[in-house]
Amino acid sequence: MAVKSGATPGTYSPSPSTTEAEKKKRRAAIFSEVDWIRSDGRGFHQCRPAFLRTGAVNAASGSAYAEFGNTKVIVSVFGPRESKKAMMYSDIGRLNCNVSYTTFATPVRGQGSDHKEFSSMLHKALEGAIILESFPKTTVDVFALVLESSGSDLPVVISCASLALADAGIMMYDLVAAVSVSCLGKNLVIDPVLEEESYQDGSLMITCMPSRNEVTQLTVTGEWSTPKIHEAVELCLDACSKLGKIMRSCLKEAASGE
Repeated sequence: MAVKSGATPGTYSPSPSTTEAEKKKRRAAIFSEVDWIRSDGRGFHQCRPAFLRTGAVNAASGSAYAEFGNTKVIVSVFGPRESKKAMMYSDIGRLNCNVSYTTFATPVRGQGSDHKEFSSMLHKALEGAIILESFPKTTVDVFALVLESSGSDLPVVISCASLALADAGIMMYDLVAAVSVSCLGKNLVIDPVLEEESYQDGSLMITCMPSRNEVTQLTVTGEWSTPKIHEAVELCLDACSKLGKIMRSCLKEAASGE
């Protein structure tokens, strides 16, 4: 990564099973080629260039903007502030997360909406890194907006949200970096784009605190062999470590510019 301080045609088939078989065959033919080249020219184990910037939203307590290739995300953090929900006294703070898409984020226009599954996964990824005891009886709200979806949206959202929390001065054990890998035939490709995600046989995402070498979330879909999943985990952890350095560099640059 580098830093600066950015439709299947409809066909008739007699049965769903035949369609699925054809899809598998086509997928295998495309991604098992030895000379197959990724659409953006990257190596299989090469992440997209990353551009990160803090202070993107003046009205927020903290914010960050991230561009990973053509995937663009902006995150705003508000709080700690008094919880709107009636709740008993708590020694720890409350974290609320919301992920939504703009109406122009995807090729199909007018489909922007909240993404409840991503919101839940963002909460799980960040909760273990935030020192909730540092803001008892109050709430921190994290709002992530995907401006352009081009693949690996959730990892970008998580990394950007972590940066926004740091920008807001929220106490954390470490920053949280997130990277995903797609299994395409016999190949493992890191930081996949939309086309690669649509053909993947399986995916693996890791969110971790690089400096502490601690994983905050591991998500696996599809079928994986033991050797492949070990390889994918190592790829993600190595990339998270490098991304963590870029994120820290962004924060240092922002601090020195004040």
